[in-house]
Order: sequence, then structure tokens, then C-alpha cells
Amino acid sequence: MITKSDKNKARQRRHARVRGKISGTAERPRLNVYRSNKNIYAQLIDDVAGVTLASASTLDASVEAAPKTEQAGKVGALIADRAKEAKIEDVIFDRGGYLYHGRIKALAEAAREAGLKF
Repeated sequence: MITKSDKNKARQRRHARVRGKISGTAERPRLNVYRSNKNIYAQLIDDVAGVTLASASTLDASVEAAPKTEQAGKVGALIADRAKEAKIEDVIFDRGGYLYHGRIKALAEAAREAGLKF
């Protein structure tokens, strides 16, 4: 039987494998996504300087209660708006080892529609 910890360890292995190949810079930061059971979080990270340039999550006051996939779309639009404020247009998408499906896909598509390029 596969336990939750086994699934999370497999996700972390996938994420580490991808992270070995991609890295964010100040000009083109990494759009990192973390998905928990209740919430979804997105960050724009400059890996060279080791700083977070912008972040958004379902815990923000501007994201109201809705189904989780709709909330993920709102977070995607919110991170894109915050990226524009920081004068960032191009990003590298880091799906965090998750499948590009459901909430991850909704967040990515909303960020693209709001003006981010990746």
C-alpha cells in the first residue's frame, strides 16, 4: 500500500530532479508552486540572490472562498499582477513535482492570461 509520505517523497524527488535543471534569475525568476490539501502558494524566486521577489496564496485577503480550482486561478492572476508591479514579465515555471493538472494547471493558465510569459 502506498502511503501519503511515500507519495510526498516521490514528489520531492521529482522536484529535486527538476530543480537541478532550472534556476531563477533577477530578470527571469522561478515561479514556484506549492499545493497543500487546503491552500495553494506561488512565489517568484531569484535563485542567484536567494530572495523571494513576490508571493501570493489562497491565504491572501483578496482571494475569497470558492472551489479550490477557482482559488488557484485567482492566485495565478494575483501573482501575475504582483510580478507586473515588480516589472517582471518572463518567468520559469516550477510546478514543484506536481502533475500539470487541476489546480496547478489553473494557476499557470491564469498567470499566462494575466500577462506572465513562460
